[in-house]
Amino acid sequence: MADIRWEDPFCAEGNNCFRIGTDSQGNAHIAIAGHEDHPLTDSREALRALIHDIKAGKVDHLL
Repeated sequence: MADIRWEDPFCAEGNNCFRIGTDSQGNAHIAIAGHEDHPLTDSREALRALIHDIKAGKVDHLL
């Protein structure tokens, strides 16, 4: 597995903490804090699109 540089955990209410990381191969990774050995991995562009869509409210119906 690539060497992932993890950001500090982002925690919502309660104990729901996630971490976002990147590697030198151009991948982005999202994992539950404490379970970084099982990340969801995709391109940085895909992560950028996900964050953009979340900010735009395109996934509000899931809440």
